[in-house]
This record gives sequence, structure tokens and C-alpha cells, in this order.
Amino acid sequence: MSEYKYIRFICCVTVAAIIMMTASSRYALADEYEDQIANMENEENQTKDMISNLEKQTKATRDSIALLQEQRKATEGNVSQLQGKSDALKSEIEGYNGKLDELDSQIEEAENQMQKVSAQIVQINDELSAIRQQKEEKETLLKKRIKNVYEKGGSRGMLQNILDASSLRGVLTRYEYLNAMVRYDREKIAECRDLEEQLEAKIAEVEARESELNAYQDDLDDKYNELENLTDEIQGKLDSTNSSINAETGKLKNFDTQLAALDKTMKSLESQTAAAQAQLAKQVAQRLAMKKEDTSGSYSASGSELEWLAATIQAEAGGESYTGKLGVGSVIMNRVKSSAFPNDIKSVITQNMQFASYRSGKVELIIANGPNSACINAAQEVLGGARIGDYLFFMTKHYADYYGISDYTMIGNHAFFYKWNTKPKASTEEASEASEENDDDSGHSEEKSEEHSEEDSEEHSEEHSEEHSSESEDDSEDSEDEE
Repeated sequence: MSEYKYIRFICCVTVAAIIMMTASSRYALADEYEDQIANMENEENQTKDMISNLEKQTKATRDSIALLQEQRKATEGNVSQLQGKSDALKSEIEGYNGKLDELDSQIEEAENQMQKVSAQIVQINDELSAIRQQKEEKETLLKKRIKNVYEKGGSRGMLQNILDASSLRGVLTRYEYLNAMVRYDREKIAECRDLEEQLEAKIAEVEARESELNAYQDDLDDKYNELENLTDEIQGKLDSTNSSINAETGKLKNFDTQLAALDKTMKSLESQTAAAQAQLAKQVAQRLAMKKEDTSGSYSASGSELEWLAATIQAEAGGESYTGKLGVGSVIMNRVKSSAFPNDIKSVITQNMQFASYRSGKVELIIANGPNSACINAAQEVLGGARIGDYLFFMTKHYADYYGISDYTMIGNHAFFYKWNTKPKASTEEASEASEENDDDSGHSEEKSEEHSEEDSEEHSEEHSEEHSSESEDDSEDSEDEE
């Protein structure tokens, strides 16, 4: 073999070796790239599974809260009903107590009358005893006189005294005197008998009055006992009702304790979900950055899709400049074109935990009233292929700094970016303040932020920044967008 042929052979072998090494290296790099992409997709799937589990737990917790709130409302109704019953029973008892007081007064008056009548009966009986004694004495005296008059013999007999008279005139005089004495005694006895009869009639009348008062008092006592029994019965019902009120009130306190615990669990789940969503967004962004996708080009949209796109632009950037509106529209259309998101406009907008303006109902409210012309124009331009960047995410500067996004473009009040590249939070003063504000929620929940102080943590902590858009005060229709 000549030297020339040998050199040529060596060169060919070298070139072949280089080609083989290059091909081998290319295949190795391709395999490594594919493995890396597969690993990243696997991590994304794990994060999605975590989010799915957290959302299931959140739904179960939300259902438990709804059930407890319903039970609490029913218990509140029971307490209100029982309280009304208690008030009615108290009123009834007060009425009975008033009647008892009235009966007490009547019974006391009847007892006073009974005492007076009893005193009258005692007095009349004393008078009757005295008259009877006087009558007996007079009857005894009369008997003695009659005996003396008609007694035969004896020095003291009245007949003897008459006969001993010296003359007829004396006899007549003594006889007349004797008759007068007898008549007097008989008249007095008759008077005593009449008085006795009057007193006996009066006693009968007073005793009848006493009997009547006794019957009246017995009737009052019966009524009093009946009212006392009714009062005791109503008091028993009142005690039972108040006991039920206490039991239901205890249930309310128990419900409040359970609801507070569930609310704490809900906030924790929302914070974990927000953190997982942020992690997923970061993973998706990192995977897409490995091989940048072409998201340019037009999109053939239906009238409904145009309306959804325009309404979301208005909800998120109605108070922004026209460029800001195009920015929001660009993010939505870039997502439609990206393999990491749904491939139609409505699915991108309604994707779970993405746009707070949709979850709050604002987008559909704007659709019902019709989007404004500026937002419709912006939607038509991005559908026609106009883009202001390849951005897949946007959020307020506050949250961009909070998440530590290192490379973003500010358009109005929104920070737009494609790659989720981060830097230490402590590198900026705002990030440090945001970290302090959100310390209680593990650095992920944004519900304490100044811009979103009234928003539920589920809506504050989204990783996809569209929902953190802020509105300018120029557009009164959209000035409430920050939720």
C-alpha cells in the first residue's frame, strides 16, 4: 500500500470514527433529553396526583362544613322555637301568678269576714246565755210567788196574808197587789222569751252566713289549689323547655367548635393546594423551557369563544392599557397553543384553580352583559395571531416578587413571563415583606396581602398568576377586579 493510500485510509477511518462518535453522542444526548423530559413529566404527574388528593380532601371538608352549617341553622331554629315557647310559658305562669294573687286577696277578705261573723256568733251566744239565765231566774221567782199564793197554811203564805186582812178592802188590795206582781213577772218572762227567739233567729242567720262564707272559702281554696297545680305543671314544662334550650345551645357551641376546626383544616388544605399548584406551574414552566414551543399563529374561534376570551380580558385587565389587554389575551392563546394546557379557549379559562375572575363569577357576569369593544378588539387581534410575547404566566409585581420570579416583563400592573426562574426571596425588600406577611401560611397563602385582604385563601394562593391581576381606577366597570 502506497503512502498516499495509507494516509487516505487513516483519514477515512478517522472521519468514520468521528461520525460514529458524533452520532453516538447525539443519540446519547437525545436519550438523556428524553429521560429528563420523562422524569419531569413523572414529577408533574405526582404533583397533579397530590393536588387531586388535596382537592378531594378540600371538597370533603367543604361538604362537612356545609352539613354542619345546615345542622347549626336547624339547631338555631330549634333554639328560637324553644325560646318562643319558653316566653309563652313564662307569660302563662305570670298570668296564673296574677290570678293566684287575686285569689289570695279574696281568700284573705273571706277569712276576715269569717272572723267577724264568728265574733258576732260568740257575742250573740253570750247575750243569749245571759237572757236565758235571766229568764230562768224570773221563772223561778214566779214559781215561788205562785206557790206562796196558793200554798195552804203557814204564817208566811200569801193566801194567809190575804185572809188575815181586817177588811174586804184590805183583802182586795192585797189580792190586786199579788196579781200585779204575777203579771209583771209573766211579762218579763214573755219579754225574755221573745228576746231569746230573736237571738236564736239571729244566731241562725249568722250561722247561715258563716256556712255561706265557709262554702265560698272552700271554693276559693279549690280554685287556688287548681291554679297552683296548673302553675306547677306549666313550671315543669318551662323547666323542661329551658333544659332543651340549654341542650340546643350546647349543640350550637359544639357546632362552632367543629366549624372552627374544619375552617382551620380548610385553610391548611387551601395553603397546601396553593403550594402544590405553584410547584406544578414551576415544573411545567421548567419542562417547557427545555424545548421552547411555538405558540404563535391564529386560532379559528367560534362566537362563544370570542366572547369568553374578551370577557376574561376585561375581567383581568379591563382597567389596563390596550397593551395590557393584549398581554392577557396573549397568555390565554399561548396556553391554547401549548401542549401543557387545554387546547381550547374556554377550557383554558375554566381550568381548575387558574383564573380567579372566572371562579368569582365575574367572567360570566361580563358575558351576560356583553364585553366592551376594546376587549373584543384585543381578543380578535390575538385570535388573528397577534402576540406581545410568548408568555404563559402573568401576575402582579407583588406576587412575582413573592414567588421570587427572576425574569419578568412589567406591562401596566402585571408581570408577564415564560420561564419560572426563581431567585431567593430575601434578595428584594418586597419579597422579604411578603414572606413576613404570609409567614402564618407557610409562605404560600396570599390572603394576608394588602391587595387581596378580603379574598378567600383559595383564590389568593394560585400559582398561575392570571388571577392576581390588578385593575386601574380609570375603568369604573372593572375597578373591582382585584379579588
